[in-house]
Amino acid sequence: MGLMIKELLAVAERRLSNASCMDARLDAEILLCDLLQKDRSFLFSHVGDDLDDRRCERYFELIDTRASGKPLQYILGNQEFMGLRFVVNEDVLIPRQDTETLVEMALDYLKKTKMPLGGFDILDLCCGSGAIAISLAYYLESIKAKITASDYSEKALLVAKENASGYRPARGITFIQGDLFEAFPKNKKGKGKKQFDLIVSNPPYIRSDVIPTLQREVALFEPMMALDGGEDGLDFYRRIANEAGAYLKKEGLLLLEIGHDQAESVRRLLEDSGDFEDTGVVKDLAGKDRIVWANIRK
Repeated sequence: MGLMIKELLAVAERRLSNASCMDARLDAEILLCDLLQKDRSFLFSHVGDDLDDRRCERYFELIDTRASGKPLQYILGNQEFMGLRFVVNEDVLIPRQDTETLVEMALDYLKKTKMPLGGFDILDLCCGSGAIAISLAYYLESIKAKITASDYSEKALLVAKENASGYRPARGITFIQGDLFEAFPKNKKGKGKKQFDLIVSNPPYIRSDVIPTLQREVALFEPMMALDGGEDGLDFYRRIANEAGAYLKKEGLLLLEIGHDQAESVRRLLEDSGDFEDTGVVKDLAGKDRIVWANIRK
């Protein structure tokens, strides 16, 4: 004999609460909805329904997995970002709402900028799941744009390609494996053979010593290479600041997601590189510094 939905949820909520899951009731409901392939309104109107032993057993397996700390998004295998659904697994970071600020700023810039002959050339460095590049392609469908997305991780690129295949406007994205700009050759003058109107990046920026103190969902399950920004969290920004200028067109723009306390350090790196003449900071919806932008020196 199985259990009623309300009984299942009560047991699951206690299990997740005892495991210090922040949104125990919500997680319990979402996992049951996923198992039953129903929405949450179904649960509320069928609380007295019985589930058979087989589905009860499978449900508690999911609850135990969540109680271990595995993020809900990895269990479900997807995450919403910019109104789109992306496949995620432990080879890629889970896209965060904070990063939507980066995408929205890029879209605003491109829609207000005169399109060059042949369309915009855009580069997404450290693309991970492809959420940024694919969102740009999707919402720029009416604007001619050639988007390149690169990542060091071959496994991450497999996820990104799978995500791109699900959205027709994103199927033209060029995916490249490489360590930042090392995948892009230069000419004899030291300039990139491929130049971009816009470079966007959400690079690893967590200080190495901070990572063990993060929520277990992040520290134990999300890919370390996508988190670790080195001793001071600025390793990738140093490289980008020193190299990006060679790959930006004359009026090109660089947009970087940052940690909330890194704005001035990243701006200084960009200004000290000598390749950028204007820099600025944009806050996210929570009022925290989230984006550093820089214009290439003319």
